[in-house]
Amino acid sequence: KGDELVAELAKCQDKLGNGYLSAFPEEFFDRLREGKRVWAPFYTYHKILAGHLDMFVYCGNHLALETAEKMAGWTGHWCEALSDAHMQRVLKVEQGGMLESLYNLYALTGKKAYAQVGDHFIHREFFDPLADHRDELKGLHANTNIPKVIGAARRYELTGDARDRNLAQFFWDEVTSERCYATGGTSNEEHWRTDPGKLSGELGEHAEECCCGYNMLKLTRHIFGWTADPRAMDYYERTLWNSRLGTQDGEGRKSYFLPLGAGLWKYYNSQWDSFWCCTGTGMEEFAKFGDSIYFHDDDGIYVNLLIASEVRWPEKGLRLRQETDFPEKERTTLTVRAQKPVELALNIRVPYWATKGGSVSLNGELLPVFSNPSSYLTLKRVWKDGDRVEVNLPMTLHVDATPDDASVQALMYGPLVLAGELGNQGLTEQMMYLGSDPWLKAKPSVLPEISSPSSAPHAWVEPAHDSPYTFRTVGQSASTTLVPFYKLSGDRYTVYWKVKSRINQHG
Repeated sequence: KGDELVAELAKCQDKLGNGYLSAFPEEFFDRLREGKRVWAPFYTYHKILAGHLDMFVYCGNHLALETAEKMAGWTGHWCEALSDAHMQRVLKVEQGGMLESLYNLYALTGKKAYAQVGDHFIHREFFDPLADHRDELKGLHANTNIPKVIGAARRYELTGDARDRNLAQFFWDEVTSERCYATGGTSNEEHWRTDPGKLSGELGEHAEECCCGYNMLKLTRHIFGWTADPRAMDYYERTLWNSRLGTQDGEGRKSYFLPLGAGLWKYYNSQWDSFWCCTGTGMEEFAKFGDSIYFHDDDGIYVNLLIASEVRWPEKGLRLRQETDFPEKERTTLTVRAQKPVELALNIRVPYWATKGGSVSLNGELLPVFSNPSSYLTLKRVWKDGDRVEVNLPMTLHVDATPDDASVQALMYGPLVLAGELGNQGLTEQMMYLGSDPWLKAKPSVLPEISSPSSAPHAWVEPAHDSPYTFRTVGQSASTTLVPFYKLSGDRYTVYWKVKSRINQHG
């Protein structure tokens, strides 16, 4: 099917005759150049360009590469007609991953002209503060700018320009520490609306746009590739399980926003009347859930995520198979399949949430070693066919409070955000599957209040013994059931609670 699409799109491009290829007329770009009202023609152009690059990389379709080169040629011609100052004004309008894709095209072809075209998309007004380690994100449209940073990351990898790495690393550090919810998602009403760390007032119906979560995962892959920092994979895991899983329904319809206000619900595009940016991005991201489970360097393999899977390393004559029911069961088994004995390091991530420690066994024998939370446990040896490593990682309850208000708390079990079920009263199919307008017409209710004798979550929530991975509030006027957020659909919920401690204080 992909080959057929490439062939038909190439016919359209040839008919136009100048390399342009999109579903809208070039006149939209005239509007963009002239500063007239138009929204994001380069955003869609990028999607088509990136799709053709994927068809070449993953499917070996050379016509797709030819089409992509012609698209880049048209882009270069368009950009070169503008002064530098004029192009900087254009870059205020969302352009998706144009910088990233043009550098990817440079990497595939070795033609520096495509890197030069990519450089037209270096948005200095956005990049300069980041390079100086200044957070000036307040008021900016989040998903306009996250892909720019991904482009800077890719540019660093291909040019060695340390400034690009520096600004990308600072951006990632700042967003993940100061501008992300417990889910790992970011933005409210598509923007960063506040100063860093001010999140307690941002828990609305349009908290965290789905495209932002996916693009932060893409950026995290780059960060980890440079650093092997386990904290990057701690963030990746958190965002994967809580922000990304659970944002499509059983028929594959996607979410635009993931509401975090109390009393709201997950909603999706309708079958025929809505195809949002996050619908298109969702098609890409849900096909990429095999990403980042494993990385390797010259010396060994990094096991980053607890996901049933198998990875092949042909140069080493090695396969590594992971069998796990995580998160339903708090363990995983890794089996080595080797054509001949091979020496390498097996680096197993011990997550930030593994505060009770854990255990590791090799071929049934318990090893007297483990590692601290947010680190890698390294087993280096000569591996033989059939070697088995079993890892146990007990999960515990813990809270994730907003940075600016410690009483506004999300409850987590291991990496999983728990959501309180508030029933489905009044919910209709029309409320869960919106038409062309993705903006939910509902307001959150007041956060449920929790009265607790201590600051520990065990004081107000306990496991529901009749159902695994289900919890219930205790000591409150009414009992509320909590379940993993990614599993919840069709109900109103709350992710955050207002927790008031009853600790007696003595003078």
